[in-house]
Amino acid sequence: MTATVHRLGSRPPASLDPMIAITADDMNCVNAVILDRMQSDIPLIPKLAGHLIAGGGKRMRPMLTLASAALIGYTGTRHHRLAAAVEFIHTATLLHDDVVDGSDLRRGKRTANIIWGNPASVLVGDFLFSRSFELMVEDGSLKVLKILSNASAVIAEGEVNQLTAIRRLDLSEERYLDIIGAKTAALFAAACRIAAVVAERSEAEEQALDAYGRNLGIAFQLVDDAIDYVSDSDTMGKDAGDDFREGKMTLPVILAYARGDEAARAFWMDAIRDGKSDDAALAEAIRRMRETHAIEDTLARARHYGQLAIDAIGIFGAGAAKDAMVEAVEFAVARAY
Repeated sequence: MTATVHRLGSRPPASLDPMIAITADDMNCVNAVILDRMQSDIPLIPKLAGHLIAGGGKRMRPMLTLASAALIGYTGTRHHRLAAAVEFIHTATLLHDDVVDGSDLRRGKRTANIIWGNPASVLVGDFLFSRSFELMVEDGSLKVLKILSNASAVIAEGEVNQLTAIRRLDLSEERYLDIIGAKTAALFAAACRIAAVVAERSEAEEQALDAYGRNLGIAFQLVDDAIDYVSDSDTMGKDAGDDFREGKMTLPVILAYARGDEAARAFWMDAIRDGKSDDAALAEAIRRMRETHAIEDTLARARHYGQLAIDAIGIFGAGAAKDAMVEAVEFAVARAY
């Protein structure tokens, strides 16, 4: 079989609609599991969890599990509960992240920690993590359990790594990539790989799906980090410039600082290291990023990882599922344009 080569950006404007379409029936089953397993005799738990779970997210991670299963022709039902576990892991990390970051908005809505407070958000996040592990154990596969539990641990490590890198202008691009590879890409990779495990496919196919998810996750986060400086709260569903105000060392900052002259470096020291990050400083940061092509080059790197994701599934035959997964990469990268 000759692999079909697809070049990123060679299609019309991209959408998640094809992936939504091929996973729609399965996603109904996943949503039923999510609704059932977020219930509790403690009314605050489903109320708070439902605020985020029903808050308009694309459910991209569980969709990737379902799309990967469709790609390899899996016809069972185990992936439904596992996709729900993936979504619970993701939702739990969002609840915890919003507490750590002190975020006010998530998907255009007030965050759970703003409405119910930090303690409730952390504890409901813990509840969802526990539910995800129940679902993994019920599946009965030690390999699936190992993949998803490892991803959960790696995500936590990535978040701690990011926390220790706050306001560190000496952060290297390599360490930044380690951070986003852990905090974002690890779950994308696991979500895709487990489909091959339940379908009992070859190690090569497992690794191909893992590579697809991992590279897609890195591209996704690179774009997120770029659009924090070039979008607005209506588009992003969160406050523009949040990363800047929090002193997060994302790639646009790393590149702009490395390429700046003495005056530019003094500005970044004031803004990032010393926290002088008001609206005027944000506007100046964006100007300096554009001047040094930092945002443009961040997006170029996103396109690079997006192409790696597409290349990774080149071993699979043509079909609607593969087309949808390619277009999902196109969509992830095109969000910035």
